[in-house]
Amino acid sequence: MRPAHTALAVLVAAVWGVNFVVLEIGLGHFPPLLLSALRFLVAALPAVFFVGRPKVAWKWIIGVGLALGVAKFGLLFIGMDRGMPAGLSSLVLQVQAVFTALIAAVVLRERPGKVRIAGMAVALGGIALAAVDRGASGPMSAFVLVVAAAACWGVSNVLTRRAAPPDALNFMIWVCTVPVLPLLALSLLVEGPRAGADALRGLDWSGAGTVLYLAWGATVFGFGAWGYLLRRYPASSVAPFSLLVPFFGISSAALLLGERVSALGWTAAALLVAGIAITSLSRAAAPDAPAPAPAAPAAVPPPEPTASRTPSSATSAG
Repeated sequence: MRPAHTALAVLVAAVWGVNFVVLEIGLGHFPPLLLSALRFLVAALPAVFFVGRPKVAWKWIIGVGLALGVAKFGLLFIGMDRGMPAGLSSLVLQVQAVFTALIAAVVLRERPGKVRIAGMAVALGGIALAAVDRGASGPMSAFVLVVAAAACWGVSNVLTRRAAPPDALNFMIWVCTVPVLPLLALSLLVEGPRAGADALRGLDWSGAGTVLYLAWGATVFGFGAWGYLLRRYPASSVAPFSLLVPFFGISSAALLLGERVSALGWTAAALLVAGIAITSLSRAAAPDAPAPAPAAPAAVPPPEPTASRTPSSATSAG
């Protein structure tokens, strides 16, 4: 990769990593489901009027919008609101690579090779250690919610592969239109109209800034730049930069929020990152049946966030 494009890939990873700290701050201003709805609303408008008509069938846009926008981000935001630290969330969420490979093996019949299976085992070992560490220091329910969010991200990755969007930014912007109304409805039902009204009535520059960062920084810029890189270079050249997301997430949480990681937590992080690297960068065995349509640059883990890509090469933001 050219130096400028390498710097761009690192910048995207940094934006996505710091995104978890911004999210933690945003949860101090908004209920989690309302914050998620506002993130997608601001990301979609007015951008949807400038990216052109959708380039894939609506069934894929709706499917990814529900799996990624409603399920994945809804669970992530609630998990962090219930006490999951920003740095640990940025790390645990990356287990989406394992879920993506497992789901692709069932749905797309992409048989994982021995190396990929070994990588998944290492990553799951890291998750187990992280669970033990988390169980000793905070609510396990919050940890489970973030793991469930990673599983939903895996579903959206496989749906994105089937959709094969030719334009990652166009796809992501249209996907952002789907979760807004469901999340607003869930916010009214679960969080109540008073909580939302109080949050909007007390909106200040800090709260507005978190929404703008989540929407325009992590979503529009992040996925747009990532899709640009995936169109210019093989996924095997771009995907490894996603492994920097937990590094920026943990380090920014330590610097800005004062979060500390135990020795067991660092061990879990090392195992998880190593396992994800092996799982993401190894090739799947040829499918037993005719392969689905070739993957295009994915907007989601891309992962939100995919020329021929492994299902976990798409990665992304929180």
